[in-house]
Amino acid sequence: MTVSYSELLAARRVENMKKLKSELKNDSFIVDLDVFKSHQTANLTASNPFLSLPGGSSPTPTSLGTVRYMQIFAPTGTPTREYLEQRDISYMNEYWPDRTATGTPRYWAWWDHNTIYVAPTPDLAYNVELGITRLPTRLSSSNTTSWLGNNAPAALLYASLAEAFKFLKGPPDMLQTYEQSYQRALQELVIEQQGRHRRDEYMQGALRTPLQSRNP
Repeated sequence: MTVSYSELLAARRVENMKKLKSELKNDSFIVDLDVFKSHQTANLTASNPFLSLPGGSSPTPTSLGTVRYMQIFAPTGTPTREYLEQRDISYMNEYWPDRTATGTPRYWAWWDHNTIYVAPTPDLAYNVELGITRLPTRLSSSNTTSWLGNNAPAALLYASLAEAFKFLKGPPDMLQTYEQSYQRALQELVIEQQGRHRRDEYMQGALRTPLQSRNP
């Protein structure tokens, strides 16, 4: 069977478009969108300083972006919540060198991509609440829509055009135009999600745009 050059080129374009869609989805992660925030619960095990993220092998690195905070509270009695502070492993090892000794956890660190390490080693099976940021679900033949496409179509459009022009080696001036339009659309999304969406008019007042007026 003979495959023509045009067929190979078409197949390559399809693969590049699939890759482009995935990159555009991950691009949205640079904006702190509330739609991707989630809260997961789990339980520590007494005398075990390690916690697999909720769901076992899921969330996996393809769906888990970051852990925003970690809280613990006792399994019985008044559920007084305590925030754990994030540290690195070297600090944890120096702070709590004997992992067989137990106490109330004060710190947490990433052990690997799917495991959290706490110190001191827990003396109880504490309840855990994790605030996480999920990665967007990648676009595919079975997942053809996204929050970004439905709610920020301009950002998706201009990002697609800019990436397409890079692939097609289009005119530099047009590429610059599309990239500028993408940055403007992304900035509008940032203002909405990280600005207006997180303001309380009662506490912070309504946003006002200053207008210039002519002197009489």
